[in-house]
Amino acid sequence: MSFTPEQFEEMSTRLAEVREEIGKFIVGQHEAVEFSIYSILADGHALLEGLPGLGKTMLIRTISEVLDLSFSRIQFTPDLMPADITGTSILERSPEGVQRFVFKEGPIFSQMVLADEINRATPKTQSALLEAMGEKTVTVLGETRKMSRPFFVLATQNPIEMEGTYPLPEAQMDRFLCKIHLPYPAKEELKEIMLRTTGAKRVAIKKVMDTETIILAQEMAKSVIIADEMLDYAVDLVSATHHRTDAEDDWNQFVQYGSGPRGLQSIIRLAKARALMAGRFHVSIADIKTVAKPALRHRILINYEGEAEGIDVDKLIDRLLEDIRQGAQV
Repeated sequence: MSFTPEQFEEMSTRLAEVREEIGKFIVGQHEAVEFSIYSILADGHALLEGLPGLGKTMLIRTISEVLDLSFSRIQFTPDLMPADITGTSILERSPEGVQRFVFKEGPIFSQMVLADEINRATPKTQSALLEAMGEKTVTVLGETRKMSRPFFVLATQNPIEMEGTYPLPEAQMDRFLCKIHLPYPAKEELKEIMLRTTGAKRVAIKKVMDTETIILAQEMAKSVIIADEMLDYAVDLVSATHHRTDAEDDWNQFVQYGSGPRGLQSIIRLAKARALMAGRFHVSIADIKTVAKPALRHRILINYEGEAEGIDVDKLIDRLLEDIRQGAQV
């Protein structure tokens, strides 16, 4: 499917309206808003990490209202079972007295799903999301059901409370297109938050897009062109996260594993989404550099020595971006 430059410009204008409408209710958190939209355009899922009370739940709820998508929230707890997410078949009696099994859909059957504090559930329950996230299907009692389109999972986790939690395995972390950090709001943002949330005036959210438009935007994002030199730059960036042969480089000292092919896929998909939001039909180096940290920060595993030294993954990625030049690999 091919699109004209005018269609890209028109879609960029619509996406700018989406971002502006979200900003009427959500104060600050520009990276979280941007990359949540990028993830939807790239038909992927996002992992949101931040302290309690920073607006993670309200952010995704606001996005669902602006995009006119069905929304469900799953509060993950240690006693949550897989059937609580996917749904199950129950025995019902019809008015004629005939008994039959009827499938009752779980909260996963929504277009936008908030998996709140996903690291509080057991691995068995966490894995119930894997099929839905990866294959866009759910299998219950041998019967496979397709998810709605578009389908987007935004999972949150608290980085400070580790007691009674089950950290996500690397294989499941890799399913997320990007990992978004939510920082503390600045003083001015804190003041604006109080004015919007404690006053009598309610902020009305306008629906800007619908399901058909979002699916069209996803198709347009896939059609964004990436030149060979841009792709080579992204490949060099991901390859540089692996163990190196240079004995003087301390990367091997602190990094246990680097990014796999999904990291490269995530960079390209997010870069295409960013280009679409800017109204461009080609990927630039700036697109790749901007999306590199959210796409790679959860795919680079720091070893025990690195954790003891307090190594920051984002700073390692910044160093990679400085070391790697277009067309040159470290």
